Amino acid sequence: MKTLAPHFPATRLRRVRKSDWSRRLVAENALSPNDLIWPVFVHEGEDLAVDIPSMPGVKRLSTDLLVVAAKEAFDLGIPVIALFPAIDQSLKTDDGREALNKNNIICKAIRAIKDAVPDMGILCDVALDPFTVHGQDGLVENGYVVNDATIDVLIGQTLNQVEAGCDIIAPSDMMDGRIGAIRAELEREGHVNTAIMSYAAKYASGFYGPFRDAVGSTGNLGTSDKRTYQMNPANTDEALREVAMDINEGADMVMVKPGMPYLDICRRVKDEFGLPTFAYQVSGEYAMLAAAANNGWLDREKVVMESLLGFKRAGCDGILTYFAVEAAKNLQG
Repeated sequence: MKTLAPHFPATRLRRVRKSDWSRRLVAENALSPNDLIWPVFVHEGEDLAVDIPSMPGVKRLSTDLLVVAAKEAFDLGIPVIALFPAIDQSLKTDDGREALNKNNIICKAIRAIKDAVPDMGILCDVALDPFTVHGQDGLVENGYVVNDATIDVLIGQTLNQVEAGCDIIAPSDMMDGRIGAIRAELEREGHVNTAIMSYAAKYASGFYGPFRDAVGSTGNLGTSDKRTYQMNPANTDEALREVAMDINEGADMVMVKPGMPYLDICRRVKDEFGLPTFAYQVSGEYAMLAAAANNGWLDREKVVMESLLGFKRAGCDGILTYFAVEAAKNLQG
């Protein structure tokens, strides 16, 4: 698009910035609660909320408190809540078999939310890292996370969550071919309306640390990393290949993760494919903004809302953010 701008003073770009009403009138992008997905952490117990020190203001919630939180989010107009489990270390195994338990904490949380807030959308992560003793997203053989055998387990995890009432399956494991395998199994089992939001461009990032604290996988991962399956932060063209592959295999929506350091990827994905595109404002991004605001270095409301609007400007249709509830309240005024 070519922009024609006559010379000053015929053109004064500040004219439309003079008043609040005129600034709103010509705004190119807008943020609403409809754009927000709220990630929450759930654990066993009753009336139990546990602070996550590396994510000030975020808590792990027992299912009863999660239901209360889901009702609040729904009343604020947030359409989807994303569930992540923090399970007891005694339940973690090499093969992550607790992910297949039909009464695990995630399945119980799904059922509880659907009973209390049936019209709230529920998104569930598909990956084994919260359930494995080694903290990797898949099965490990000779120190390497194997692809095809992992997919077999992810299919079981998917069906487990969908049968409990999950609406959107979000594979975050980054195994090759898992979207096609999951989509085929959903079709075979009659879950034809279950949506898939693929973590299509998920980078091996240093911004995930607080999340691993939240789900209790930091100590499990130890000195290992996930660079053999998550993407190299140096690459952009590869992200488009990953997204194209997942779309061709049946993804309904795609996600870029992390968010703010990868806004260029969001823009390229949206421009290239036009598919509903989301970004995850991850735990490290939350921690930076929250810590700076808590120290009085930044105005929390201003930087939170500005950061979320930045995702919209980059082409995102929605954002997974731990700021979702407070952002929705800010938008309500």
